Amino acid sequence: MDYYTPGQMAERFDLTLDTLRYYEKAGLLRQVDRAPSGHRRYRADDAELLHLIRCLRDTDMPIARLREFAELVRAGDHTIPERVEVLQSHQRRLDEHIAELRVRQAAIQHKIEYYLGVLADGGVDSAAPTPAPASASASASAPASIPDDHTSRPVEEAL
Repeated sequence: MDYYTPGQMAERFDLTLDTLRYYEKAGLLRQVDRAPSGHRRYRADDAELLHLIRCLRDTDMPIARLREFAELVRAGDHTIPERVEVLQSHQRRLDEHIAELRVRQAAIQHKIEYYLGVLADGGVDSAAPTPAPASASASASAPASIPDDHTSRPVEEAL
């Protein structure tokens, strides 16, 4: 049987040793074997479970839900239907989150395209000084150059 040291596991999964210990204490991994010297050593099935735990954690599955999933894995194959439900539920939440991110990504892309259009039209004079804000000492008879509300100009210009 192949065994892995904590350092090997941490390096393999890009974790700190503290995170690896935390996962053990949180009940995400089974009781880790010990070498005759007393050092912790991990089996191949620990590595497989840690790979899945890392994947689920990286996609924001809460620790409590991860613990439930790990307990189902340790309980045996009769829990496979429940494991499938846990993973499907997580997949649905992940799909929703990805959809939200895509909407935000589209908004960012729209803004990039808008700014590139402004630059292409020569609408920005980088040498022009930025107007100073109106001060209290400014002439009361001077016309206001800044609208009182944002309704008189497109949102694009405001940002």
